[in-house]
Amino acid sequence: MAENFLYAGRRASLPALFALSLALLFSLPAPVVGREFSTVVIDAGHGGFDRGGVPGQRVPEKIVALDVAQRLEKRLRQAGYRVVMTRDSDVFVPLGVRARIANSYRDAIFVCIHFNSAPRVGANGIETYYYGINSAALAANIHRQLVSGTTSDNRGIRRRGYFVLRRTSIPAVLVECGFLTNPTEAQLVLDSTYRQRLADRIADGVMGKTAPRNRPVVAGVTHVPSPIREAYNHNDFVRAEPERSSRSSKKSASRKKSSSKKKKKSTSSSTKKESSTAATKKKKPADSSD
Repeated sequence: MAENFLYAGRRASLPALFALSLALLFSLPAPVVGREFSTVVIDAGHGGFDRGGVPGQRVPEKIVALDVAQRLEKRLRQAGYRVVMTRDSDVFVPLGVRARIANSYRDAIFVCIHFNSAPRVGANGIETYYYGINSAALAANIHRQLVSGTTSDNRGIRRRGYFVLRRTSIPAVLVECGFLTNPTEAQLVLDSTYRQRLADRIADGVMGKTAPRNRPVVAGVTHVPSPIREAYNHNDFVRAEPERSSRSSKKSASRKKSSSKKKKKSTSSSTKKESSTAATKKKKPADSSD
């Protein structure tokens, strides 16, 4: 009798178990079709004593980069990803530590959030950087989503050996979400709705959602062949401008200073010589009259 009761109970519970399984399935975050990673390491640029940007910049890069990174974290967690933050507050994290955090996860990607700055206030737009060929598709996905969700110029996808890109062994990209030295873009970034839009678009790129065809890349850049196979040629991979290091800038300034000193010394010496010659010429008539 006990066996019959147990058997009847099992039979009666099958529909309930099936319904429960379906409920659990639909309550879980929807998996991303074709994704090859489960962890996203998010790196908010700068932090602590490193304010980011240029001297006199009104909007501090470190603050808005962290805000977008935290919004991105929330969105990706909701989508079922494991998210790791290199910093979650206003602290400085050395670049080497950031790279080591990223490299401690195998099944992962690395997304670095930055904002741009320039001496020219008219400079504006979004650009995305990668280094390894295994990062190109990720960079393209994120960049195209960002550009399509904003009105900023499309400055293209660029390859450059930034430290955090060069030293990471997993796919890694660095996103420049606009110029904080541009009055229009800086004002947009101060709006929390706009920062949420940036985070949502980056998340769409991470998740591999299909990006629309974007407006062309700004004029004056050199296009390069796309390193990834695509059905449609977006023509948005461009050559990065040569980067001048602070060391080379200091050397250049030192050379200019040295050259200026030599020129000044030469001019001074020439003036003294001319003065001496003029004095000698004046003296000669006086001597001859004696």
